[in-house]
This record gives sequence, structure tokens and C-alpha cells, in this order.
Amino acid sequence: MTDRGDPAAEFDHGRAGVILTGPPGAGKSSVARAVAQRLQRSALLDGDAINALIVSGFVWALGEPAEEASRQVRLLHANLCALAANFADAAITPIIDAVIPNRDRLDFFLETLAPRRVLLVVLTPSAEVCRARNEVRPPEHQFFFDGYEALTAAMREDFGTIGWWLDSSQMSLEETAQQVTTMAHTLAETGS
Repeated sequence: MTDRGDPAAEFDHGRAGVILTGPPGAGKSSVARAVAQRLQRSALLDGDAINALIVSGFVWALGEPAEEASRQVRLLHANLCALAANFADAAITPIIDAVIPNRDRLDFFLETLAPRRVLLVVLTPSAEVCRARNEVRPPEHQFFFDGYEALTAAMREDFGTIGWWLDSSQMSLEETAQQVTTMAHTLAETGS
């Protein structure tokens, strides 16, 4: 929980939205939940949970047909932004957990959430760590993906200096959540 001397107070109570992104297995969901639990007023906006609202006809981001997969990714991002805006406007900090693969999609979030302040944290543990984390997940939560290095490189090139790139390879969940909670307000600025 935050208080006046706590750095998280800089973005608690809807003062900023936090986007946690990175490749599959980076720890987005776990870190997002842990950060949200440290705030007094927060909402966890889990991209996977929002996708699960599609009961019939769901196509995952890299699935076929590609046009439908792309349309559903855009729908997911629009829904996440709508929820985030509503929570932020009600003084509840939205913590968004989603893969944002490129600058076009990032710009959509920033433009849609404007004029609200948005903090971007890109979790970038090594590909080996992401694979290892995926292997210990329950089978229904495993996500097999071979493009870790390519996705991270593309995000780094596309995003430029926007946000905070946090290599959590050697950090525990608690250490990562603590870093995000105490440092995001200064290191994760997006200029929004």
C-alpha cells in the first residue's frame, strides 16, 4: 500500500497508467499482479483474460487466418485502453499486462490514453529465462514461441528511448515488482 512518502504514490490513485509488456514468459502477468497489489487503488488489466472473453472464434496473435488474428489484436488493445481510461478517470491505477509488439501498437495505446500519463515498462529477461519460465507453467498456461530474440530486438528498435527496459533475468518476482513500484515513476516515462 502506498503512502505520501512512497514513490508508488506518484502513480497510485489513477495518477498514471502502467503498461507492462515484453515477450511471452517475461513475467508480465506475475509482475503486473504483484505491482497492482502494492497500490491502494489499482485494476489489473490482463490481456489474456480480456482475450478469453471471446468464447467462440478466438484466433491468437500469430494464428490463422492472419487478418482475423490482427483484427483481434487491435480489438484487444482497444478494449484494454477503454478499460484503462475508465479506471484512471475513476482514480484507480490501471496496470496493463499485454504484448505490444511494435511502435504502431504502442502509439495506439499512448494516443488512445492521452492526455493521461502512461508509464511503459518493458520486461526483457533473456530468451533462456523466458523459455524456462514457460516450461514450469501449468500446461494450460504454456505458450510455445520461438521468436523471443526477434520480438525483443524489434520492440527495442521500434520503441527507441520510450519507457524503461528492465532486464529481470536475475531478479525474483518480488524484486521485480519492488523495482517497478519504486522506480517506474521516474524511469518509465513515455512523454504522455
